[in-house]
Amino acid sequence: MDSPDEDLGNLTIDEENELWLEEEGVPTIDQPFIQKYLDGRDALVAQEKRQRSDHAFRETLSPMAAEASAIVSAIRFEEQQTLWNPEFEDNLAKQEGFEVHPGMMFSLAKERMESSKLWKIVKEMPKGTLLHCHFGAMGDLDWLIEEALQTEGMSICAETSLHTDEARDNVIFTFQYMKTSAKSAASIWTEVYQANQLVPITQAADSFPGGRQAFIDWFKSRASITHEESVQHHLGPNAIWRKFLACFPILASIQLYEPIYRKFIRRVLLQLHEDGVRWVDMRSVFLEPFTRTGADKPDKDFDYMLGALQEEIQAFVASEEGKGFWGARLIWTTVRQLDKRGVVEDMKVCIRLKQLYPDLIAGYDLVGQEDTGRPLADLTPELFWFKKRCMEEGVDIPFFFHAGETLGDGDLVDENLFDAVLLGTRRIGHGFSLYKHPLLIDMVKEKKILVESCPVSNEILRLTGSIMSHPLPALIARGVPCSLSNDDPAILGQGKSGLTHDFWQALAGWENLGLEGLASLAENSVRWAAFEDCSAKEWTQQIKSGSFGSGVRAQRMKEWAREFEKFCQWVVLEFGAEQDISTLD
Repeated sequence: MDSPDEDLGNLTIDEENELWLEEEGVPTIDQPFIQKYLDGRDALVAQEKRQRSDHAFRETLSPMAAEASAIVSAIRFEEQQTLWNPEFEDNLAKQEGFEVHPGMMFSLAKERMESSKLWKIVKEMPKGTLLHCHFGAMGDLDWLIEEALQTEGMSICAETSLHTDEARDNVIFTFQYMKTSAKSAASIWTEVYQANQLVPITQAADSFPGGRQAFIDWFKSRASITHEESVQHHLGPNAIWRKFLACFPILASIQLYEPIYRKFIRRVLLQLHEDGVRWVDMRSVFLEPFTRTGADKPDKDFDYMLGALQEEIQAFVASEEGKGFWGARLIWTTVRQLDKRGVVEDMKVCIRLKQLYPDLIAGYDLVGQEDTGRPLADLTPELFWFKKRCMEEGVDIPFFFHAGETLGDGDLVDENLFDAVLLGTRRIGHGFSLYKHPLLIDMVKEKKILVESCPVSNEILRLTGSIMSHPLPALIARGVPCSLSNDDPAILGQGKSGLTHDFWQALAGWENLGLEGLASLAENSVRWAAFEDCSAKEWTQQIKSGSFGSGVRAQRMKEWAREFEKFCQWVVLEFGAEQDISTLD
């Protein structure tokens, strides 16, 4: 007969632990009072989830959508255990000195996420509308510089010569159309170059140290946030904002020559359409000059430029490649760093062009780094003047304010959120610090103000270390209506992929979201889009009631719902057979 010690020696570690716990009197999980505790716990979790802004959407999921959501959750779990498991990381990650993990920094994760099964799914997802983007920071840089190189008369100039590495990294330069090309311009890469002398871009590209491809790489490094810059969070937001703002004039100097501008508009809209975006409310600052085809000098105003924008939007919507795309409108933006006179002068231009292009201009905003610009409280007199002048001129230009794009807490910048709400903004751009304000959260919910959240932008501009510490889940949990946007994809690294990077980051990084929550954010973007002019009363009635009758908003809500259901069917057919969802709740 075996001894007791010998019998114990045949037990597994788990069996030994269970036996030890029983001897210590520790209750098992199936005992009634433990089950009662767990039931109460589950009820508490469920009660909290009923407060989420996506709860109603989840409750009305079709069986097909519910199955697709379960499949996507299974794929996410699978990739967390494999693609984002350090045991499976490749040599490149080890050489770079980081360990892969779910929710890692965007620029470190970008290449890996684009190879994932989840990426393929999110790329196909109907994303509704894009409510927060800056038009000059859209598209892809490779296409833009190639257009410049192929456009006769496009030239480059700089404040001083770019003959050293330091100068090429720091000196301000721009591009400009020159009707008559210089015959013998000195190389911009040599000491003999004279300040602001125009040099044909092809000449500059071919004489760049390392050749044309090296020139293209240099251009992209100056016109976007590089990988190295995006991960240097220890340098703080102000440093990255200096680089960020320096990119816009470079890009605009190419984009705002008419032949390139018209093609740029069509390309941006096509890329959004291909990414599942059906409408865009774009923001744009009107500071850099616009040059018509073959003109000797830029226009003195922006009348023709806005006409070209409207023409190209309408042409794309009517085209075969634009079939199913709903369109685009413009939110006029003034730079908040301007002095009072500059702000008022820009407001006057906005009102005049709203009268000229009433269907194009949808609203008004102030942009620029909130931490270094004038707060809304300081701009209140000008904003009240603007609303009064709009009434006098017979136009309605609602506010869509940036607010709370800051790490501050209780300072004037953070308090932009209070003014945005009190001044009647219909949406809040970013709203990053809103989660710190319980009273404002209640007001935003009551007034049905949507938060246009831009997770990748917030990370690259150093408000959060990664998607895992972003505050948007806190807002969703508190019942705040939100949507996802990409802000400045050409500069920040999302490039031509539209909204997929931000959607992927949210889905992969936030366990509580899932496909259902992601779809709710997309539906919100359709509900809150500025499809047409609405008075404040009409807007409030439409948004609060959730019933849009037979109007354009109702039609597009239905179109998105049909598209989402079709997408869910594709997910089930494409991935259902290979995923085990039996263990998922």
